[in-house]
This record gives sequence, C-alpha cells and structure tokens, in this order.
Amino acid sequence: MKKKVFYVGVLCLWATKSLAQLNVQLHYDLGHGMYGNEISSRQHLTATVENFSADKWGSTYFFMDADFGDNVLRGAYGEFSREIQTKKMPVAFHVEYNGGLSYGTGKGDGYAFGDAYLAGVAYNWNSKDFAKGFSVQAMYKYLAKNGPYCHSWQLTGVWRNRFAGGLCTFSGFVDLWYNNTVNGNLILMSEPQFWFNLAALRRVSDDFKLSIGTEVEISNNFVYTETGQNNRFYAIPTIACKWEF
Repeated sequence: MKKKVFYVGVLCLWATKSLAQLNVQLHYDLGHGMYGNEISSRQHLTATVENFSADKWGSTYFFMDADFGDNVLRGAYGEFSREIQTKKMPVAFHVEYNGGLSYGTGKGDGYAFGDAYLAGVAYNWNSKDFAKGFSVQAMYKYLAKNGPYCHSWQLTGVWRNRFAGGLCTFSGFVDLWYNNTVNGNLILMSEPQFWFNLAALRRVSDDFKLSIGTEVEISNNFVYTETGQNNRFYAIPTIACKWEF
C-alpha cells in the first residue's frame, strides 16, 4: 500500500497564491516486474485524491489512495492532518490520523492497517519566489491496538521544487519512525515524485493542468512479502499522471 504525507500544503498554497488545492493521480506500479512473486499480491493500479485548504488559523490536508485489481477495489488507505499556525507563530502545531484496509486476493488474506494518531510540531519554509520549499515535522505517534508497542515517534521531511520555468516539479516526503518489532527498530519510507507539467509548454493552454511523471516508493522494513516478512529494502517505481484542479 502506498503511503503519502503532506507535500502540497503550505508549499503549494504560497506558490499559487490560492486557498485550496485538489489533484487526482493515477499510478501504475512496476514492482511486479522487478521483484516477481515476492510481492505478487501488490496491486498494479492506484488512484490518489489529494486536497489541501488553508485559513487564517492554519491548514487542512488529506489524501485517499485506492488500489485496484481484477477490475475491483482491493484496498484503501488515507491520511488526514490539521496544522494550527498564525503569521506570528514560528512553528505549526500538527495533528494527524492514518489508517486503511486491504481486501487482499479475496482468499481470506485481507487485513486492516492499524490506526495511527500523531501530534507534534512542524517548521515550514518557502523561497522568496515560492518556487521551492520544505517542511520538517517531529511527532509523537500512537499505534492503536498494538499492545506494548503502541508508543512511537516519527520524523517527517517534505520538499517541493518547481523549476525550468514551471515545466518540472520534484517533490516528495521521507518518514522515519520507531517500531521495535522490526530489524533495527526503525522503519523508513519515502516517495519522491518527478513531474513534467504540460501547461508550462508554449503551445499548451495554462488551464491544461495535466502532468506526467513517476513516483518511486523507497522503503526499509515497511513492505510485506508473500511470506509475511517486512525486513528488507525496496525501491518500487511507478508510471503516473496527475491533474490539478
């Protein structure tokens, strides 16, 4: 299951001078060709809806991933976060919820992602022209129904860089969190994205908000194999398109 964290947020808000952002993405996963039966239950196609909005008290962000296989929905995962920050506050207060479920192959191997609740602070920065920026978040993480392993922490880094006259965007996030049930007690998850924004081309209308590109899911101790192990490194790319509203 793909995992995303806020990488639009304040960065896109200031870059476009708008108070709301919505985009829809479609990703074709290339992991099967690279790792074969090791991750055979992983779905090929994922649709993502992202939304960000801001007000004078801060910002709200959410996304929902839907995984498709055999022409049916096989799984869903979402995150919702709220940041409280005024112009006089050097950092934002951040709260977040993560959760989802999977239908698996339909042979009784479905499962639910454990609910996670996070709270902490975030520092957000933008360049003067708002073409690039980053966010750093430090949070306490509560893993619901995880017995003695429910208390954790998470560090998140988010970045966005729009360059080449707006033709290209390099964005993404990296998460690092504590989990003493895995090797080394740490899980790493990152999803850098690279987009070609067609609206920046000379003969394309500014209203044609289609982007084409790729995302690479980079993880360690996160992806489960068919034998139930999650103790190795993966780098799984996608072919993707995105439309911004």
